[in-house]
Amino acid sequence: MPVTPVVEMRGITKVFPLVVANDQVDLEVYPGEILGLLGENGAGKSVLMSILYGLLQPTSGEIRIDGKAVEFDSAHDAIAQGIGMVHQHFMLVPPLTVVENIVLGAEPQRSGGRLDMETAARQVAELSQKHGLEVDLQAKVEDIPVGMAQRVEILKAIYRRARVLVLDEPTAVLTPQEVEGLYSIMRSLADAGVPVIFITHKLHELIGVCDRITVMRRGKVIGSVDTADATPPLLAEMMVGREVILQIDKSPAEPTDTVLTVDSLTIDAADRDLTLLDGISFEVKAGEIVGVAGIAGNGQDELLDALSGLRSPTSGTISLRGTDITATDRRQRIRSGISMIPQDRQREGLILSFTIADNIVLGEHRTTRFSSRLKRKFEAISAYARKLMEAFDVRANDETVLVSNLSGGNQQKVVVAREMSRDTKLLIAAQPTRGVDVGAIEFIHRNIVDMRDQGAAVLLVSTELDEVMQLSDRILVLFRGRIIGEVAGADASLETVGLWMAGHREVAT
Repeated sequence: MPVTPVVEMRGITKVFPLVVANDQVDLEVYPGEILGLLGENGAGKSVLMSILYGLLQPTSGEIRIDGKAVEFDSAHDAIAQGIGMVHQHFMLVPPLTVVENIVLGAEPQRSGGRLDMETAARQVAELSQKHGLEVDLQAKVEDIPVGMAQRVEILKAIYRRARVLVLDEPTAVLTPQEVEGLYSIMRSLADAGVPVIFITHKLHELIGVCDRITVMRRGKVIGSVDTADATPPLLAEMMVGREVILQIDKSPAEPTDTVLTVDSLTIDAADRDLTLLDGISFEVKAGEIVGVAGIAGNGQDELLDALSGLRSPTSGTISLRGTDITATDRRQRIRSGISMIPQDRQREGLILSFTIADNIVLGEHRTTRFSSRLKRKFEAISAYARKLMEAFDVRANDETVLVSNLSGGNQQKVVVAREMSRDTKLLIAAQPTRGVDVGAIEFIHRNIVDMRDQGAAVLLVSTELDEVMQLSDRILVLFRGRIIGEVAGADASLETVGLWMAGHREVAT
């Protein structure tokens, strides 16, 4: 007897002004299944899942739960039918505790309408133990690490009796160890009968954990493939519609003059007796890519803040071509030839309420190229933005679209286009491909190598070890605020660098 899908989406079409986001999409998810949903940025994946979660209503088509047609006018309706969703950007209330966030809006009550938080804590603790979702129930969300925040989101969905769970780019902010933990959680949920829809751009993740993979392109389903028959080249070609180069071919580096010098840089925590960055020193030369590897939370954020001018070091110096820039601000550093792709595009790289054009000229908007006294040169700004949108494949109707209306990957392309198109002596690329698809990763990696070959110095800071290994001419490994190891890119192995990332080296360098 055929198994009835838990969820069926039939002929789903969603039309926005000038855009068909979903075009006659069929999708089904079966009990106990982990279904991978793959596609380029703007392929329609998130729109389709937003329809399933009740955040959007389809223009046409039908959703069935256990074979019965349903209609969702809101997320509340979808939750009531057992649909749970963990969004790429978490939807938690930072000042509240973990348990308060999990039960928010569905709190147990005593007689008289009083909240029963003791019962809530007990129920959540039982769910946590059952599914291997370790959390600190009484900790405030604003104080917990990203990996735990994600577990909170999953528990929040399970607490509301989710019968299918959608995970939207769940590994984008996780360490390798946390990713492995997430895989275990997903499999535990599927084994318990809760199917998982797993949206990611990372091909090896899909192959490593999914049972079946459905590929979307430009709003349509291209096809589905069993994981046993899937390969990264096959999936990449299905997703992009062309052969994708998964390994960037680059010539050996030919470094010349020293561009960046970091000397004994130390940063202490302002509110407690703790050294966050402990006297690190290194150089980056013109014509080379130096990668900084490490598990998140080992000093990368503090290093990036110091290099970008957002934080003053406790001691030590930062020099650009022999000139001390330690005390200069962000604007001065841009003028001196530093470009920076920040690790959080929404908080640090973009003004979401501005247009694409306005974001593309940020940092240079006061220059004579784009302004004259108090007047902005709108034609020059628009022409420049259109040029970069075409060169960097930013997909939008035109340059007047608000950045907040773009997909995450296209937001990242706006940042990359701006920073890579300046007259750059030093490019600092922090998590440059976080949350973007394989086609965009290929494009960004190629541009980073091209900038190196044109004589720029590149400092790559990434928790994606594969990215660091593939692009770097030299690799530094940060552990607890210190450089614990350095190795030439050609001599690096995943095993060695991985051990250093975990602190397994007796003598720090």
